Amino acid sequence: MQEAEDRQALTFLQVKAAPDTVKGQTVVFGGKVLSARRQKDSTRIEILQLPLDRSARPGSDLTQSQGRFLALQQEFLDPATLPPGTRVTVTGEVSGSVSLPLDETDYTYPLITIKRVQVWAGAEDMPHVIHPYMGPSPYWGPYWGPYRRWPYW
Repeated sequence: MQEAEDRQALTFLQVKAAPDTVKGQTVVFGGKVLSARRQKDSTRIEILQLPLDRSARPGSDLTQSQGRFLALQQEFLDPATLPPGTRVTVTGEVSGSVSLPLDETDYTYPLITIKRVQVWAGAEDMPHVIHPYMGPSPYWGPYWGPYRRWPYW
């Protein structure tokens, strides 16, 4: 049981610092897709890590990122389904690391083999309020909530 708790407590910085020492452990990381590329036998997703909220959604403040990671999907995954900017939460197993060029230097990416990926579509992220006459919209302010029929002037 203690081992399972340790796995849940594994942070992105711990994995980034020593990915080979935590190989095989399950992690849940999220972030913003930077690129998705189809390889010979997998799809490689480069993700800018972002902290997760209580519902496991990645935040939107890019300055909170602690780095980048690569996620590998073994089954076919069309890169067009994960365009740059898509927010995702990845549950997977740490598989080590890989160094790749990033601008004018080499960057060491923690490598995660995907067990499950949750895609957060933009419309799902926005709170939806249904106005009785104008229909659903994510653009109503706090005064158009479910407890008021008309805007507060």
